[in-house]
Amino acid sequence: MVGEITITDRAAEKVRTLLAQAKERDGLRVKVVEGGCSGFEYKMAIDSAAADDKVFEKNGARVILDSKSMLHLNGTELDYKSELMQSGFVFNNPNVKGTCGCGTSFSA
Repeated sequence: MVGEITITDRAAEKVRTLLAQAKERDGLRVKVVEGGCSGFEYKMAIDSAAADDKVFEKNGARVILDSKSMLHLNGTELDYKSELMQSGFVFNNPNVKGTCGCGTSFSA
């Protein structure tokens, strides 16, 4: 199954900033792993793409997903919010059925 994610302009700008600081990596890896209060959680790291990864690009910002994570992230919009009390990436994920109070894990 070929999936899609979208990257907002704010998220693309932040990814480009992060990648500019990492000389030998070519993208932001977004991964869904088992864990957290609700069953799954998001993990992110600067990384290089493997042959079987799906790479999404917007304005020079590359986001890398493995096939297992793509199952949970299909249709997701990756955004970045910078607010007074909290800043960070935001996943607008239509596959989420529930979240916990900590805000970092979800159930699908």
